[in-house]
Amino acid sequence: MRKNPTSILAIICILALLAVIYAAMKPQYISKNDEALADFSTERALNQVEIIAQKPHYVGSTNHELVANYLKLELNRIGLETSVQEGFTLNDKGLLVKSKNILARIKGTNNTKALLLLSHYDSAPHSFSKGASDDASGVATILEGIRAFLYAKEPQKNDIIILFSDAEELGLNGAALFVNKHPWAKDVGLVLNFEARGTSGPSYMLMETNQGNQALVKEFTKAKPSYPVSNSLMYSIYKMLPNDTDLTVFREQGNIQGFNFAFIDGHYNYHTQQDDVQHLNKMTLAHQGSYLMPLLKYFANTDLNQITSPNSEDYVYFNAPFSFISYPFSWVMPMTLIAFGLLMLFMFIGKAKRMISLREIFKGFVPLLGSVIIAGLVTFLGWKIILEIYPQYSDLLNGFTYNGHAYIGAFVTLSIAICFAFYHHFSDAKITMTHFVAPLLLWIIINAFLANSLTGAGFLIIPVYFGILLFGIFVFTQHYSLGMNLLFSIPALAIIAPFIVMFPIGLGLKILFGSAILTVLLFGLLLPIFNTFAKKGAWIMVFFAVSIGFFIYAGIHSSYEPGKAKSNSLLYIYNANTNSAVWATYDVNLDEWTKTYLGQKNQKVVGLNSLPIASKYNTGFTYSSIAPIVDVPKPTIAFLKDSVVGNNRYLKIKITPNRKVNRYDIYANPKMTFYNFKANGVSTSGEKTNRLEREGMRLLCYYVVGNEPLVMDFYINKSSIFDMDLIESSFDLMTNPLLKVNPRSDWMMPTPFVLNDAVMIQQKIKRYTAPVNPPVQPAPVKDSAVIAKDSLIQPVTQP
Repeated sequence: MRKNPTSILAIICILALLAVIYAAMKPQYISKNDEALADFSTERALNQVEIIAQKPHYVGSTNHELVANYLKLELNRIGLETSVQEGFTLNDKGLLVKSKNILARIKGTNNTKALLLLSHYDSAPHSFSKGASDDASGVATILEGIRAFLYAKEPQKNDIIILFSDAEELGLNGAALFVNKHPWAKDVGLVLNFEARGTSGPSYMLMETNQGNQALVKEFTKAKPSYPVSNSLMYSIYKMLPNDTDLTVFREQGNIQGFNFAFIDGHYNYHTQQDDVQHLNKMTLAHQGSYLMPLLKYFANTDLNQITSPNSEDYVYFNAPFSFISYPFSWVMPMTLIAFGLLMLFMFIGKAKRMISLREIFKGFVPLLGSVIIAGLVTFLGWKIILEIYPQYSDLLNGFTYNGHAYIGAFVTLSIAICFAFYHHFSDAKITMTHFVAPLLLWIIINAFLANSLTGAGFLIIPVYFGILLFGIFVFTQHYSLGMNLLFSIPALAIIAPFIVMFPIGLGLKILFGSAILTVLLFGLLLPIFNTFAKKGAWIMVFFAVSIGFFIYAGIHSSYEPGKAKSNSLLYIYNANTNSAVWATYDVNLDEWTKTYLGQKNQKVVGLNSLPIASKYNTGFTYSSIAPIVDVPKPTIAFLKDSVVGNNRYLKIKITPNRKVNRYDIYANPKMTFYNFKANGVSTSGEKTNRLEREGMRLLCYYVVGNEPLVMDFYINKSSIFDMDLIESSFDLMTNPLLKVNPRSDWMMPTPFVLNDAVMIQQKIKRYTAPVNPPVQPAPVKDSAVIAKDSLIQPVTQP
């Protein structure tokens, strides 16, 4: 099969441009241990990760305390005095925990706003994650960066606060404790937060702002980080997703702005046992350091009062290779209208010169829209078929498989083959520029829509301008060349191509059809290159063959192995109300390990989901089987106070564990309304009324530290039927001598994002002791309209 050498050269040039664009997204080297002590060293940071991430260190574990002590010692070692902030917080989702924040402060020469460096040091619970990426990498980046900054004796006007926050993985509670309770919080002018949602790939910058981002964008540009990777569309999408970070608490509860830096590739390792040093990409860690050092030096000497102007407007921003570009949101619609006007002008001139015809312009929509529809449908249905062929892909709750990059390659190249097929049958070289009008018009329509609905995507008009200019040059000169076409295609490749990969990595492979559609739209902007290929039929076969190759590769690598493990789940649940026990799982596909306990015949779960266990993906139990009853000590439930105040009933209940436990989930009948609710002495952060807002039955989730009891006090309506339940959980299923559960195979790991590997006790919350007599007058309810001041206080018997 013989091909046009010009077309081969074009493909080579495009691949080379894509390689340069990718290389510009993050460092391509790592700094060694022998790096100058005044400079950031990736290997020194990696050494810190290795120490912090030796073992899982979730809140309540022994290793969590060891890591906290290590961080204090490390800060002391580089010459800083540390302090600890400890206390309970209850967030608006009902998550209660005692957090322990580690803090240090470096004094500046001016008494102005402080710069805060932020990372959390707890690892994810339930899945025995070592937390190397999330978030030992962030902690290590700050430790190494501050060490180098102090060694270099850099000038510093502003105070620098270092906060290693706690309980981020549970509910951002450590950050809330600092923002609402620590005196230093009012001094903070800007936050740099280092995070991770994967184990590799470039680190993306996301801003957190309450008002316009203009000042932050301009100051970030002035700081000149070496490898900025960010755009305003990412933050627009991020705000729609339930993926908050500690910085969200600073913005929402403290009105403090800042920058997030996080990497998302290798998402299949996120919150899993595989989040270890071996899976953390060194170049990614280097990228985090490449952000911290210039921003630390710059913002340590910038007036941080100037970046929180209430009159600041919003800016569109995006990175191009080795640059960062921004302009006001208010330009987006005018730029779109100007683009439309320019295109109409060039079309009018072209028609006047009899170079183009309206008939051919409209015919150009046939291959374009045909490619969009077919590529989108084929990819959408194709992924559904693949999930049927490989049901094990549903085992990974995050929605991105270990061979996910191969599937991206497969569907992208298949979409390109579809484009070549349509343009082979409905377009040819002599009408290329006439048919180029269709994708330009479609992109202008898309941008006009985005200008009103998703303004952060306003930079997508930039590649369209280059396409319009290329069309204009052709209209005036009646000439175009490969070199010129490639030159004017660089903005499209630099700005749009990364999203083709980024969307399924960030949002899961279910969004692959979006990548396919975006591939076709990008093909449209590159039409002056591709539609001049002499043998489009041959290129159909080339890209189809490449796509088949990717599918074959993905199929070969569809099984599990050590380091790319199958996630599974198992829990032992004892129901104290019925004196019965079951094994349970969240898994859809049982394996040899889970079948040992759940049996060869899958028995659908019955009744266990009536008390929903909170999880990121709202995962419910799927299968269960009868389990032996073992002597697991039940908690002690004591009604310390039970009194009537007017039309309301006041209760104070203490639940004390009689074994080493990690979590309590408390439920209440949805018909019960709670007032002045407190748990371990604290109310919900940011509550605006005395009525507790909740959804469904779930009332509270308490992560236990040091086996500290749970004490709840609240008011309910006197006429309410008291109906509450608890589930007490310990994360010791695999080590509990009463159950003797077999270890997993080395190609298995605990499922993340769910309460897993736990021994659970479910029981009703009932009175087991006599009422306290005489009753004690409780603190009055805030809502005086509900309770009369002169009401008598009478003891109430438990229903």
